[in-house]
Amino acid sequence: MTSFVEKLREIDENGWRSPLLRRFENLIAPAAPAQIESLAQESAALTRQYFGRTMRLFAPIYLSNECVNNCEYCGFSRDNPIFRVTLTVEQVAKEVRHLAAEGFRNILLVAGEHPKFVSSGYLERCIRAIRDEIPTIAIEVGPMEAPEYRDMVDAGAEGLVVYQETYHREIYAKLHTAGPKKNFDWRLACPDRGYEGGFRRIGIGALLGLADWRYDALRLAAHLEYLEKTCWKSSFTISLPRMRPAAGEFEPEFMISDAEFVQAICAFRVCFPQLGIVLSTREPQALRDAMFPLGITTISAGSHTEPGGYTGEGRDDLHLTVKGRRVELEEEKPDSECEKRDATGQFDIADERTPQEIAAKLGELNLEPVWKDWDASILK
Repeated sequence: MTSFVEKLREIDENGWRSPLLRRFENLIAPAAPAQIESLAQESAALTRQYFGRTMRLFAPIYLSNECVNNCEYCGFSRDNPIFRVTLTVEQVAKEVRHLAAEGFRNILLVAGEHPKFVSSGYLERCIRAIRDEIPTIAIEVGPMEAPEYRDMVDAGAEGLVVYQETYHREIYAKLHTAGPKKNFDWRLACPDRGYEGGFRRIGIGALLGLADWRYDALRLAAHLEYLEKTCWKSSFTISLPRMRPAAGEFEPEFMISDAEFVQAICAFRVCFPQLGIVLSTREPQALRDAMFPLGITTISAGSHTEPGGYTGEGRDDLHLTVKGRRVELEEEKPDSECEKRDATGQFDIADERTPQEIAAKLGELNLEPVWKDWDASILK
């Protein structure tokens, strides 16, 4: 099966641009406030045309913050001396029941990449444990082979999320210093393998702040254009998360302003009118509220980025790691800087409102919160 790897090389080496990409590149070029305002109005109108006034809500559940990768920007990076835990299947089910009681029927299962703790068998058991209560289950875990993805789909998952982080090869190599995530091409071809494995929804994205945002946005658009042509049986979403404080205290070299962030989101909407666009709780409350009507179709609410964050599950197995080595808490030195007794999150949340508060805000904006938009019985 082909992948986007070859097409990205054409862009990087030969400057290749399709007509759609040339238009996208023009829309993300430096622009005056009046131009961005006009783009935002067009984006809002297209969103209403294709999606009405609906807004899908989802919540992430972090299964494990164990990881074998060293990624300089990630709180879960192997060498960070953080509190770690992997939830049992029963603990995952308790987290899900908590979110289901709040209304969620769309869950994203997230985990660090560690074959000892997060194997395919573990993920399948987690999915099977929650699939009768949660119809929309997606996974955001370490890349797999297509047959492994087929096992996830057979277990009950129907969505795959995998962000390239940055499409800049040199910067990617600099930031990923150890672990399987060092393989740029293997990660880049992940959506193709997910499609081959049978996922009906595929989410891609770039983490803004690692490279020049226009560089990554253009290549993300190219990746999306490629997937829509070659993996046409699936639907697609994109996300452009911006860097947030995390363990390791990584300082992003490349910044993107709020106005440029809005410009990027609206450019995707104008060039890809039927695209799902995700906005997470990484962004602050006021900016999220302003962006909801402009092109966003899916949002997270009330999120936690640490395993057991919703219920406190997993505290009985909490431990530290030092350069990948497990250190039991009773071995902890008295002068340790670690004072919390909860697992460490991947990054800090900016919008801390409850799901109910966010749903109420959507109502004020004349938007309808959608907690469930899929059921397997549709296919029967």
